[in-house]
Amino acid sequence: MSLRSKSNFDELQWIIQIRRTLEEELDEDGEFPVSIFSVPKLLRACDPDSYIPQQVALGPYHYWRSELYEMQIHKLAAAKRLLKQLQSLKFDNLIDQLSKLEQRIRACHHKFLDFNGETLVWMMAIDASFLLEFLQDGTKVPRRKSSHHDTILRDIVMLENQIPLFVLRKMLEFKFSSLEAADDMLVSKITGLFKEISPFKFVEEYQNIQVSKRAHLLDFLYHMIVPDMLERQDTIEVELQQGEEENEGNEESNTDSRQVKKLFRELWKLVSKLNKGPVNIIKKVLVSRPMKVFVKLPWKIIINLPGVKILKQPLEFLFCSQNEGESVSSRSSNSLMNKPPLVEEITIPSVTELMNSGVRFLPTKSISNISFDSKACTFYLPTVCLDVNTKVFLKNLVAYEASVASSRPLVMTRFTELMNGIIDSEEDAKILREKGIIQNHLKSDEEVADMWNGMSKSLRLSREPLLDKVIEDVNKYYNCRLKVKVVKLMKIYVFSSWKVLTFLATIFLLFFMTLQAFCSVYTCNYSFSDTSH
Repeated sequence: MSLRSKSNFDELQWIIQIRRTLEEELDEDGEFPVSIFSVPKLLRACDPDSYIPQQVALGPYHYWRSELYEMQIHKLAAAKRLLKQLQSLKFDNLIDQLSKLEQRIRACHHKFLDFNGETLVWMMAIDASFLLEFLQDGTKVPRRKSSHHDTILRDIVMLENQIPLFVLRKMLEFKFSSLEAADDMLVSKITGLFKEISPFKFVEEYQNIQVSKRAHLLDFLYHMIVPDMLERQDTIEVELQQGEEENEGNEESNTDSRQVKKLFRELWKLVSKLNKGPVNIIKKVLVSRPMKVFVKLPWKIIINLPGVKILKQPLEFLFCSQNEGESVSSRSSNSLMNKPPLVEEITIPSVTELMNSGVRFLPTKSISNISFDSKACTFYLPTVCLDVNTKVFLKNLVAYEASVASSRPLVMTRFTELMNGIIDSEEDAKILREKGIIQNHLKSDEEVADMWNGMSKSLRLSREPLLDKVIEDVNKYYNCRLKVKVVKLMKIYVFSSWKVLTFLATIFLLFFMTLQAFCSVYTCNYSFSDTSH
């Protein structure tokens, strides 16, 4: 408890309140789950300004902060204007109606509320009056609005600053004398707020979201952005299973044979252009009967021959990793939802790296449409409109998702991690802006990159079938590009291995010594300059 509450603690009131709470919750059998949480300390410590209201407090969590209390005069003015709209009805009548919801209000909050019932109900009535008026008038402000308006806009979507929607519904019902009319009005107001603050502008069928099933503003906005992506999980798992069955049908010997033939075809292309001197002898060796027998040998026998064995890992990495990687990936993907992801699995190439490897970027409508087409080399990402309010909004969506979801996938968290992964620099942000994926209302592309790189990571790792498959497909495509594989091979097997460098130097030295000995016995009229003719 705070120092203020300790000094004014009423033990008798506490006992009465506890008794009433237990009786109400036993009767309702957990019908009203907790939905207004405290932001996890780990998230708050990284960026407190994104989670702590700066201008206005709504609800009990920040109500007594002195720096926010000056907004009380504006809240009271909003309540007076609402009272005028009620005409002959009195505000006390509204308080009586809200008093019946006291236990539901308490049950929604994660913290224990050490307020007496009357204080809590009056607090909700005053704050809800202000919020309803802001939703009615505040979202009509043009795009170039004041910083004061932006601050309030950010405050009302913070997790700790939420008011239960059933309180707003009751107040609107009291005003319109109809719950249906109240719900229609509330959906209309929240839709206006969504258009104002959400970075995702293309959301379909938001009218189908039932306000009676949503906990508060942030919860409503979350479900407007994040569809029920669990419905697509079965489809994704079927695709993964089919891919696994196809890979299991390929015989290992056929794969090895193809890779060996590919290797020697490439070698033949190189030497076929040279027809003189020792090179001609080498060509005769390559087309000789012993070499034909050698090529037909199984890959496992070839790779274990003396002198070749040391190149086993580099050759397998360069020519065999694609098929084997696909097989391993398919086997692991089948159990995608059964194990938590590793930190390495969140890694994904940057936009610039993907562009250099041939990937195109195209905008799509929503998170549920994110995909990667490996055949067309196209990465589809939702159009995101960024402004001064986006960071706070997204961070509180992530905080709410982490607090309310014990087992469900963390969709918003995974999306922010995906954007964090592909945007590493100002150039990455610029490319996405030019492709129409990012609509930038911030000062620069550098600020966009800083915003995504500053997004907090998840408090826990969680699988999200759709986005995990996209990340997996992108990584598979990128890692199988020949240019990428050569660079990785050089880093792994050359720059970090003196044994390989020594072996290659020895091979070249022996080759030129043999060539020199051959030419000392037989007169060699061949010179490198002849190759140009």
